[in-house]
Amino acid sequence: MTTNPIPTRTLGRLTSSAIGFGSMVLSPGVYGDIDDDRAFAALGAALDEGATHIDTSDAYGEAGHNERLVGRALRGSGRRDEVLLATKFGLAIRAGAEAHTYPVNYDFGELKVNAEPRYVRGYAESSLRNLGTDRIDLYYLHFPDPTVPVEDTAGAVAELIKNGDVRHLGLSNVTAEQLARAHAVHPVAAVQVQWSMWSPVDHELLATARELGVGVVAWSPLGSGFLAGTVQQVTDDDFRRHIPGFRDENLKANNDRFAPVRAIAAELDLTPSQLALAWLLHQYEHVVPIPGSRTPAHIAENLAAARVELAPDTLTRIDQALSAFVPEGTSTLLNRS
Repeated sequence: MTTNPIPTRTLGRLTSSAIGFGSMVLSPGVYGDIDDDRAFAALGAALDEGATHIDTSDAYGEAGHNERLVGRALRGSGRRDEVLLATKFGLAIRAGAEAHTYPVNYDFGELKVNAEPRYVRGYAESSLRNLGTDRIDLYYLHFPDPTVPVEDTAGAVAELIKNGDVRHLGLSNVTAEQLARAHAVHPVAAVQVQWSMWSPVDHELLATARELGVGVVAWSPLGSGFLAGTVQQVTDDDFRRHIPGFRDENLKANNDRFAPVRAIAAELDLTPSQLALAWLLHQYEHVVPIPGSRTPAHIAENLAAARVELAPDTLTRIDQALSAFVPEGTSTLLNRS
């Protein structure tokens, strides 16, 4: 276990390690195949290196695989009470519920979601069983349901909070307007957004979060691994084959164009991943990135970025390099323009 705890940040009234751990990559079908032993080793490394924020979803892996994996790891480590445990609902649609279409930019074109209030308790009960816990610390609507007012779904989660099954409400992949509407029903602790050097944040959403005192959890803070600077191609069993920016004809061009940022990392004796995470931490005092990795050494490297301080002139140089970086093919899941 680390003897040098990493800094903490607040998400609403929750306290989190400044960098958390996104567990989606620990289920097969994301970055290719993986076995549970390797996944447990990765979760153990994240906890040992100081991550107190573990993020999962009922939609990661088959039949709740990712939640069950996280739950077993936490029970086995005896660290459940040390961890901010976050999960999401709405994509693993319950039997009998209608699937509602949600358009996305990746080449599969759409997701299926159902966030009708009548199903929310069932989603939560399933996640509690999978996780083997008596409460969910941060419970996110995974995607807004285009047929359901977000405040209605938030109200259903508020009932779970009242009953003690959930501690705090979260929203994921919402607009500024949706955040404000939900927050008027029940305080939102955190909003989860795609945000990295490769995927700019929605500035209206960030301004609304700041105004309301809502924390921001950045998913894909390393650009699905692109910002590590090591991805040269993706295989057919890798989820990133759906992301236009990772297509063979685009990936090389993007790696070449990102070279100036990698050069700044080298000057600072940081890895590209560490620079990307440290830069993100400097963008908002209540942002918590949740990178995922299967490799203990990379997990330790990522979490060490929470201690990196970047000088103002360095941040200016990074921003100048990023302003000149126009990627080939989109890397963003949602179109907010």
